[in-house]
Amino acid sequence: MIGSPLSGIGRVVLLVEDQDAALAFYRDVLGFTVLHDSTEDGYRYLHLGVPGQDGAGLWLMPAGGEDELRLVGRQAGGQPFLVLYTDDLGSVAARLREHGVRVWAERDDPGSRSLHCADLYGNVLVVAQLT
Repeated sequence: MIGSPLSGIGRVVLLVEDQDAALAFYRDVLGFTVLHDSTEDGYRYLHLGVPGQDGAGLWLMPAGGEDELRLVGRQAGGQPFLVLYTDDLGSVAARLREHGVRVWAERDDPGSRSLHCADLYGNVLVVAQLT
């Protein structure tokens, strides 16, 4: 078997209409941290990550033009865009509901418990607790 020359996943790009609104959701509701936030030549580079996994994360990229704007909230075609892991699914569900986020498809499966929710644009997220 040939090994991969890759060493990890860096950022997943998420097109957004409003970087500040998306930042508020991912940081304040889900608990992401800001890994990098700078503006150069009028373009804002906004990278978020999950505490303890600073190498991988989300790049909240402003949608440019009509074609990209049509993709906001639909980049995964209605399938889950992102799967997040937690050690306490109950507290995540409570936090989401406190912020008015709709939670559905709560499941107990062999090896995990999970739920579905959506970000402010409708991107579906799965939060799972491995058991």
